[in-house]
Amino acid sequence: MPNSPSDTLPSSDHAAVAPKAAASHPRLLSLDALRGFDMFWIVGAEEIVHAMHKVNHSPAVNLLTDQLTHKDWIGVGFYDLIFPLFVFIVGVSLVFSLTRILETHGRATAYRRVITRGIILYLIGIFYYGGFTEGFDHIRLMGVLQRIGLCYLFTGLLFCTFRLRGLIVACASLLIGYCLLMTFVPVPGYGAGVFVEGQNLANYVDKAYLPFFKWDGDHDPEGLLSTLPAIGTCLLGVFTGLFLRNSPASQQKKAVLLFGAGVGGVLLGFLWGLQFPIIKKIWTSSYVLVAGGFSCMFLAVFYQVIEIWGFRKWATPFVWIGLNPLTIYLIHNMVDLKMLANRLVGGPIKAGFGDYADVLVMTVITAMSFAVVHFLYRRKIFLRL
Repeated sequence: MPNSPSDTLPSSDHAAVAPKAAASHPRLLSLDALRGFDMFWIVGAEEIVHAMHKVNHSPAVNLLTDQLTHKDWIGVGFYDLIFPLFVFIVGVSLVFSLTRILETHGRATAYRRVITRGIILYLIGIFYYGGFTEGFDHIRLMGVLQRIGLCYLFTGLLFCTFRLRGLIVACASLLIGYCLLMTFVPVPGYGAGVFVEGQNLANYVDKAYLPFFKWDGDHDPEGLLSTLPAIGTCLLGVFTGLFLRNSPASQQKKAVLLFGAGVGGVLLGFLWGLQFPIIKKIWTSSYVLVAGGFSCMFLAVFYQVIEIWGFRKWATPFVWIGLNPLTIYLIHNMVDLKMLANRLVGGPIKAGFGDYADVLVMTVITAMSFAVVHFLYRRKIFLRL
C-alpha cells in the first residue's frame, strides 16, 4: 500500500515524553460506510440472493449466487473477500484510534487498550460459537471473532512498537515465512509443498495442536497457523490507514493511488498464486494480496464517492451498520430473527408470495437489521470495547 516517507509512528521514547495534543483528523465516513457495506452481506443480503436463486435461475441471479458462495478450496469470489475486508478495515481503523491514544496518553495506555480489546473480542468469539453449552469438547477456540481479536491484538502491538519500516518487515516476514513453511515443511504421510485440503501443513497443525471443536472436522478455516498471514491482512490495512492519515497528497491523489495499489496487489497475488494457490480456508499469502488489493480498491471507490464527490445519503444505512457491526453480528447469533419475521409476514401473507416466500422472509430479516442499527444510531448507542 502507498505510504509517504512521513508515515511514521511516534518515536521509541514516546511513552517517556509529555503527552501532546492529538492532531485533528475528521472521521472517515467512507470507512464507516464500507464497514457497513461489508456487514450488509453478512446480515441478510447473501441470504436474500440465495433464496431468490431457489426460484429464479436467470443469468444475473446465477452470477450473484456464484459470487456469494465460498469457493470450495482454490479460487476467490466476492464472498471470499468479505471476511478479509473486515480484517483490513480493522487495520485502517486502529491507525486513527491508536495514534490518538499514543499522542494523548502514551504507549503504556495504548498497549493496555490493545490487549484488553483483543482479549475481549476473543472471548466474545468463544461465546458466539456456543461457549460451554455442550461442554469443553465443543468449544471452538478459533473462529471469526477470535481471528479478528487476535489480528487486532498482534497488529495493534506491532503498531504501538514499530515505525513504518518495522511494520513492513513484519508484514513481509509473515507472508513470506508462511509461504516457506507451507512449501518446505513436510507433513507426515504427505510430504512438503502439498496444498490439498487435509494434507497441508496448516491443516496438520490444527489436527495435532488445536484442541476441542474444529469447524471442518480435524481442522479449522480460522486455524492456528493461518492466523499468521491474517495478521498480514490487518497490517495492509494499517499501511492504508497511515497513508490516508499522514500523506500530504490531495484527496483525489490519495484515491487514485489507493486504487492503483489495490490493482497492483491483486495482480501480485494472482502471480504468487501460480506457486502458492489462492485459498481462503488456509489464508494463503497470495490470498492475502488478492483480498488486500480488492479491499484497497473498495475503499478507494467509497473514498472517492463519499469524501471527494460528497455523495453521502445513499451510504447512510451502511453507516448505521458500520458503527455497530459487533452488535448486529451478535444479534443475528442470539436472536431468532427468522421466527420474528414469520410472526410479521407468515401465514397468509407468506403464502401469498408463493415461491418467493423465503425471499420475503429474508428481506424482512434484513429490514429488521437495518431498523435495529438505525434505532441505536439515532440514540447514539454504540457497542465499543
